[in-house]
Amino acid sequence: MRHDDTPSNGPELLGDSWEKLDTYAQMLWDQGEERGLIGPRELPRLWSRHILNSMAINSFIPDRAVTIDVGSGGGLPGIVLAATRPDVHVHLAESMERRVAWLSEVTDALDLSNVTIHRTRIEELHGEFQVQVVTARAVAALKKLIPMAMPVLKSGGHLVALKGERAGIEIDDAQSVFKKNKVAWVDLHVVDVPGTDEATRVVVAEKK
Repeated sequence: MRHDDTPSNGPELLGDSWEKLDTYAQMLWDQGEERGLIGPRELPRLWSRHILNSMAINSFIPDRAVTIDVGSGGGLPGIVLAATRPDVHVHLAESMERRVAWLSEVTDALDLSNVTIHRTRIEELHGEFQVQVVTARAVAALKKLIPMAMPVLKSGGHLVALKGERAGIEIDDAQSVFKKNKVAWVDLHVVDVPGTDEATRVVVAEKK
């Protein structure tokens, strides 16, 4: 039996996305720890700290955008974005075979036709194609993430990264990296996490 923080108003809060996200949460609850996707301490707050937290990026994703999620891991935020925004096509970049297998299982279970999985590091996609939005969560500090993300972004495209309390410090530390990697501007947003009384930080960086 699950003892996580499933929102009591889930169907009202999430509408058509509810069944898909609840299935995803059940899969993470059943298999996430065993498969090295989520720590045991995180399971009781699976929704507030992970699934709903991932939805904080949604308002920064344009309609019908093509996106790529860097280091998708267990699918946060990429799977959540695909489940809640069927208008968006989500590429998932993940280099570890066991995580790619998991992402494939989840995509099939949730019947997500708007997902393409790449078993590769994001750097290996440089020069292959470009997208409007790169998403990331718990991948790397901005000074490392920016050089990974910018080559796969179109001009005017955005990196949208979920960050913790050190987001402002990461921005300060990455100033020289911004200049070297065609970053036009960087904004830090404090965003309410849907369905909770918590907030998270979203860094948005535009490519020149």
